[in-house]
Amino acid sequence: MTYHSSREANNNLCFHLSDLFSCRDRNHMQRILHRVLHWVLFSSYLRYWALQIHQKSSLLIGHLTCYLSLVSPCSGDLDVFSVLTSLFLSRINMKRAIFALVTGHLLLCFTSVSAFAPTDWTKAHATFYGGSDASGTMGGACGYGNLFEAGYGTRTAALSTALFDDGESCGQCYKIMCDYKTDPRWCIKGVSVTITATNFCPPNFALPNDNGGWCNPPLQHFDMAQPAWEKIGIYRGGIVPVIFQRVPCKKRGGVRFTINGRDYFELVLISNVAGAGSIEEVSVKGSKNVWMAMSRNWGANWQSNAYLNGQSMSFKVTTSDGETRVFDNIVPSSWAFGQTFSSSVQF
Repeated sequence: MTYHSSREANNNLCFHLSDLFSCRDRNHMQRILHRVLHWVLFSSYLRYWALQIHQKSSLLIGHLTCYLSLVSPCSGDLDVFSVLTSLFLSRINMKRAIFALVTGHLLLCFTSVSAFAPTDWTKAHATFYGGSDASGTMGGACGYGNLFEAGYGTRTAALSTALFDDGESCGQCYKIMCDYKTDPRWCIKGVSVTITATNFCPPNFALPNDNGGWCNPPLQHFDMAQPAWEKIGIYRGGIVPVIFQRVPCKKRGGVRFTINGRDYFELVLISNVAGAGSIEEVSVKGSKNVWMAMSRNWGANWQSNAYLNGQSMSFKVTTSDGETRVFDNIVPSSWAFGQTFSSSVQF
């Protein structure tokens, strides 16, 4: 679902049908349909009470609910409609109704979790690289640079062509377990590790898929940072069979924006993204401009060809599960190329 600023909020509609066509997976569609059902039931209930008692009070609370559902920075669905139902049934006075509504919303906000749901388990293989201190994993095809400074640490991996998807998988998180039933000799039993996709494992067509060409299409393969790999496998094994599932990313702090490039070419690295982890769409707005779509340049780097020098910048980011957040004026007008700006907003 998309959360808008108060200036963009539609005063008459809480739910936009266009969201139905931005769904990226089954889980997001289910959340959208769940929201539609709630809105239909609630609007009918609201109209009844508006005609029966407290017409102005009921409509005001309804509009407040609509506004909260639009501007909320929380991840996941907020069942504020259930709060309203209990308020109407108890017929408490107007001030208490508004106080309870806002309080209930805040509680739901701070206790909510990512709406992205884990996928099914899938079989693959995993090797390791980068050395025992993971120093060889810095940089990479996603563009995160120093992985320690960026907050990714040693629990990272390079993905094969089948998984990397030309950089669209950058930032995704995977829970990986060694397949002990298949290889009890080199697997550590019952242990899992969660990694973030930060690099690309290129194919080696000079070698067969089952003997050195581990990252060749169509194989699903993880070339993991050595410290992460050694959580699930024994060093001498070298390569082990694994099972994996894509899981919600959990990150400390908010989303970060690093501004690189030059005049008329802003190259923005977006990192530390929770939830789905990977980014589908980005728009930028300078303080003197309207929203403009950005394009993926490489990895997690997005570009704009506008002249934004001396302007504060806002970003609208949509992750691969269809969730959108707006980062209003996250970059001040005094920004310079090479700077990183951290937000308090997260997926």
